[in-house]
Order: sequence, then C-alpha cells, then structure tokens
Amino acid sequence: MNFEEIQKRAKAQWLDLEGRTHIKIGAATCGRAAGALEVLQAFEEGLSRRGIDVPVIQVGCIGLCYAEPLVIISKPNSYRIVYHNITPELVSRLIDGYVEGEDPCLELALGTLEIDERGFPSIPELPRFAYEYRLILRNCGYIDPTNISHYLANGGYLALRKALRMDPNEIIQEVSKSGLRGRGGAGFPTGVKWEQCHKAPGGVKYVICNGDEGDPGAFMDRVILESDPHQVIEGMIIAGYTVGAQKGYIYIRAEYPLALDRVKEALREAERVGILGKNILESDFHFRIGIVQGAGAFVSGEATALVEAVEGKRSEPRVRPPRLSEKGLWGAPTLLNNVKTFSYIPIIINRGSDAFSSIGTEKSKGTAVFTLAGKVNYPGLTEVPMGTTLRTLVYEIAGGMKNGKQFKAVQIGGPSGGCIPESLLDIPIDYDSLQGAGSMMGSGGMIFMDEEDCAVDTARFFLDFTTKESCGKCTMCRLGTLQLLSLLEEICSGKADMEDLLLLRELAEDVKMGSLCGLGRSAPNPVLTTIRYFEEEYQAHIIEKRCPALVCKDLIAFYILPEKCDRACEHCILVCPTEAIKGGKGEIKVIDQGKCSKCGTCLEVCPKEYNAVKKISPIRKLSKDGGEMEGPASV
Repeated sequence: MNFEEIQKRAKAQWLDLEGRTHIKIGAATCGRAAGALEVLQAFEEGLSRRGIDVPVIQVGCIGLCYAEPLVIISKPNSYRIVYHNITPELVSRLIDGYVEGEDPCLELALGTLEIDERGFPSIPELPRFAYEYRLILRNCGYIDPTNISHYLANGGYLALRKALRMDPNEIIQEVSKSGLRGRGGAGFPTGVKWEQCHKAPGGVKYVICNGDEGDPGAFMDRVILESDPHQVIEGMIIAGYTVGAQKGYIYIRAEYPLALDRVKEALREAERVGILGKNILESDFHFRIGIVQGAGAFVSGEATALVEAVEGKRSEPRVRPPRLSEKGLWGAPTLLNNVKTFSYIPIIINRGSDAFSSIGTEKSKGTAVFTLAGKVNYPGLTEVPMGTTLRTLVYEIAGGMKNGKQFKAVQIGGPSGGCIPESLLDIPIDYDSLQGAGSMMGSGGMIFMDEEDCAVDTARFFLDFTTKESCGKCTMCRLGTLQLLSLLEEICSGKADMEDLLLLRELAEDVKMGSLCGLGRSAPNPVLTTIRYFEEEYQAHIIEKRCPALVCKDLIAFYILPEKCDRACEHCILVCPTEAIKGGKGEIKVIDQGKCSKCGTCLEVCPKEYNAVKKISPIRKLSKDGGEMEGPASV
C-alpha cells in the first residue's frame, strides 16, 4: 500500500470519529495519577449499561495538569466541551446531561475545544491560550497516541515524504536557516550538528534521541513521548536520511513506563505501514529505531555519558574532542538530539524555515516548552514563543502564586539552572537573556518559589541532588560539589561565618571552570545566582543566625503564646511526636525547646480560632553580662 492510500484511509477514519459523538480522556501519567483510568472505566461501564455506542478514547496531556482528569465530549454540529477534575461519581451526570441529552453541564466545564486560526487546538475561555504557540504540543491531548491514523490524518509523515524527495544538503540548509537550537539545554545550532555528522566519513552512522529528562520538576519530554510519539519518530527518520544513518535509538529512563509503552507501540505501528524498516515510503532508504531504557542516572542526560550507557557501560562523560558527530556510538559518527529538537524537524520541513524563524527572537528562534511546577495556581505544561517574559508565564499562564503569596524566584533549567528573582520578571526567555542572568534555558523545567521559600535552602537542595548524581569521574565535580554542599549545610545550620560565604563563592567558580562535563560546570549555578540575588539572606543566616523564610530547622523555633492558648485544648500535646509540649488540662501549654523536633505538627493542629502556636526565627543576642542568650525575633 502506498503512502497516499495509507493517508486516505487514516483521514477517513478520523473524519468518521469526528462525525459522531465521542469522548476523549486525558490518560497520560498526570491524568492517571489524578484518577483518569477510573474515570475511563466509569464511562465504559455507564455507556454499556445504557446501551450507548460512543467511542471512549485515551489521549495524552494537553498541559493543564492542575485540571486532571480532563474529559472532552464532542458532538457533531455542537460544541466540543472540556470538563475538568472529573471523578467517577460525576460520569453519570455527563452521560445523562451531554452525551445523551442537550445539557452541556457547564458547572463541570473548563471551556470549549476549538481549532484556532493557526491550526492549533485551544480553549478560548482560558486566557493563557492567547499567549501560547503550540507547535510540538499541537496534538497532545487531542489525538490517540497509540493510533497512527490519528497522526497521519493530522498531517503526520508528510514531512518525511517531502524530505525523502530532497537532497540531504537541502534539508541541512533548511534546518540551519530555521535557526533551531538544541532543546536539550546547551542550545547548540541544530543545523551545524547535522552538517558535521553528514560530512563525517564512515559507512555506519547512528541517530540517538535523548529522552532521559532527569531534572526534578521537568516532564516535557515525557508528555511528548506519551502524547505524540510519532512526531519524534518522524524527526528521527528525517535525521537518519539526512546524515546517512540506518539505525536509531531512543533513550528513555525506566521511570517512564507509559512513555516506553507508547513509543514501543508507535514503532510497531510505523513498521506495520512501511514508515520504518526497509524501503521507507517506497524509497531506497532503510531505517530502524530501537529503545534503550535508562537506569535513572542524572548524568546520563549528558550526551557522551548517554552514549556510554547505550553501549552498556557505566554513564561517564567522555573527554571532547572528538565530538560525537565524528566518533560517537561504537566509534561511529553519531547524531544526538533531544526529544523536542526532533519534534520540531517535521514542522520545519513542512512549513518551511522562514515560518519557524519568524517566531521568537533574533538569536533564539521558534518556541520553548516549559513545565510549570512549584507554588503556582496552574501547574502544568506550556509552549510559548521564545522571548516571552517570565512575568507572562507566572501571571498569565501559570495563574500567579498560590494563596496570594508573593513571588520570590523561579528556578529555570533544573538543578543546573539558576534562581531568577522578581526584579528580573520582565526579561525575555531566551538562551542569551537567561545566560546573562546567571541561569540557563536547560531542558525547560521551571520551579516557582514564594516568600516562604529560603534561597539558601534552595541552593542546598539542588546541590544535594547534583552531588549525589555526580558520576565521580573528575575531581572538581566529585569533591567540589560535596564541599559546596558542606558549606551550604553549615550556613543553613547557623554555624558559618562570612569567610565561609567568600569561600563558597570562590569554590563555586572553580567547580564551574574545572569540571569535565555540563553537570559539574552548571552545578554551581543555584549557588551563584542565590548569592547574586539574595545575598542578604545568606548574611542573615551567617550574622544574625536566623532564617528569614522560616525554613532552616536549626534556625527556627515553635512557641505557644500564653495569652492565646486555650487551657482546655490538648490538640498539640496529643500529636507531638517527641512529647516536647507540657501542660495539663486547665494549664497553659509550653514547648520544651530541647525536645522539640521542629516538625510543625503543633502549628498544623492548633485550632484557627486560637492561633496560639507561632513559628519564629530566633536571633542570638548578647546578654547584659556579655554572654550569648537566645530569644525570639518576634512573637
């Protein structure tokens, strides 16, 4: 069967689905964690009991993770309505109300799903979609990722057919003109990398897709692999044709079981219709893709360490040169790109380099996909044009800070990124602007922090992660990060002095300069940016021995205000795990500071009408006789 016939059948299947009432349920990992499979079962059972023949389809993640489980009910000649936070108990209401009847159940609706003028699915009722530009997320949450017909019917593999009729040099020129830079974090020009691998001598070459994604709080690649794996596969096949490779590998961490299943199914489907394997789309080009499961090491995300892992070795970075494009997997020239980078390739080939380069900034073209995690109202996933400001992301897309708290900082680029403060909220998000602020684009993870987060403790948290994830190959990373962590722990516990702060800054710069790979070179970024933008917090920890954010346990205390304590109440005594609270019925309760573990349970259970328990940060003061005394900063 030729491609035209395959595509014709796919479109017919898609039009048949769109021409009848059907239900789509967001069943990616985030949806499943919120109960999507239970909702799916409730729909199937409810429809069966009523004798209603309506397809129920699992789709991926549309990016609105805070609203999961999401359900989309489409009716011909009517609205496609998106319902949010659906539970099995609400399913009967939706079936009776909108599947069978004409009641749209607006009290459960998030909005309507429409295709905008750019051809992207959007929910016009949500203002955030006006700021987004969904190129590689266009199918996520809209098509069935396990059904290749859905991808084909929405323009899938047209770019591959076009590319197979082009000269490889033409493709490289098109990718270079687009201005696409690697979305794995380094931002290296994609066209340059492809040209280097294309020109490298050798009869055997490889293409590798980096789907490791080890950053805490990052899940962009996972969502794409779970929701629209075929666009990644299409990009890899085009890359293989361009550089002269016949074998590719997708490296996915084992902690992503659903992504692994979805990619395996997509590869089987692609081979079944002749898009993978021998004589792809009736050409003389052969290409196959295998899957390698990662063991979860963060350093495996580094390109050369990933190649070591694919070869079955310990994940340790190689010394460069030679580059991977010259000597990579099993000594052969290798092209390695990120999941998102490969996803952009079909778009560039289909729409042209000019269309892609018209989006973004002068040096950062196209869009960027970010995960929005932490203390924002609407955590999830977004795709915006390069150059969008942080302020737009925080307040227009992520919905501002939770509970009306004050924005403090955002950690961009995972543990290797840097903390950007409120004063820089109006900088554009692109490679150069973030680098100038001491951070980096990274893979796209964003963790938002409010006034209750401690800058010093944040740096300590990320250093603890990178220290444990260091492969230990080079001294500056193995020992340098460990010493940085030790200094941060001393500061957090109030045991450091100002010389330690000076040493912390100097050592961070040394580790950055002396490490072999990107892990060590970027590990000091959280330290350097928090010192740069929040030095007064470091000084408070060191000089005043207090934590302004009331986070560092060694620098906080819990007190019970006598005038507010209800003598008959014993909530705090009953829950204290260390029996640190004294006072019987009819007596004012008192916390023994020597026994207090500072767990905060007493604060949580104290009735709000009393509000008697307070968390404070003591300040060490000099007593009248010159000795040290400890007392509360404020009560």
